[in-house]
Amino acid sequence: MRAWLTEASDALVSLIFPGGCRICNKLLPDARRVPICEECFSSFERLPSVACEICARPLPGLIRREGEQQLCSACRDKTYAFDRARSYAVYEGPLVQAILLLKFEQIEPLGNWFAERLAELAISEGNTLAADVVVPVPLHRDRERERGYNQAALISKPFAKRLRLPHKSVLLMRTRARPDKRILSLEERWESVRGAFATRPGSQVDNLRVLLIDDVLTTGATLDACARALRDAGAKSVIGLTVARAVRNPLPSSIQW
Repeated sequence: MRAWLTEASDALVSLIFPGGCRICNKLLPDARRVPICEECFSSFERLPSVACEICARPLPGLIRREGEQQLCSACRDKTYAFDRARSYAVYEGPLVQAILLLKFEQIEPLGNWFAERLAELAISEGNTLAADVVVPVPLHRDRERERGYNQAALISKPFAKRLRLPHKSVLLMRTRARPDKRILSLEERWESVRGAFATRPGSQVDNLRVLLIDDVLTTGATLDACARALRDAGAKSVIGLTVARAVRNPLPSSIQW
């Protein structure tokens, strides 16, 4: 009854105050809790199948050879502490705008929509993404207090519910805030997260397979730093799962661990 009343209320509001898509401004023809039109949703570009087997970075022009593991340069050098990472779509165009809506306007139905896409991806991967617990990449306490929510948790909570996995939003914490500078270089991105995460005292991590959820994988530095903290605490494996993935080279030439 509650769901029916909500839908009826949305429909009535849309008739009196028709809304537009928050990305392209096209008039939405029906009541919907996610203010994005179907054309914009369908424009999200899925990642190509030819990609690194660990971090899923696209590898255009690569010829697959049977029995040979296909890895990008970063993963050949064992850069990342996570076991593997997967993403729903390429971080460009309308998807960038959709993620900004989630990040700065707390549109929970959009978080649910992204959670459904990631759940479909996880199911399609089968045992490759098997996990015991779902953990959102945390914000620093000052940033979360300022914003009032963690956008990664808007995705991870409904995702965990769909896969019937425990959701542990406080297992991991960010101990050092992100620099105030709006745009960071590759070097600054890696340096800003080096040692910036830790498991919360008293958290049980030993021998757990952790599935980390975030909105965007840009360089992989954040997922890597989270994975190192979880590994140090005894996690058995760490897998990253994000809505979007940037396709540029993720590493500065000076990176050293």
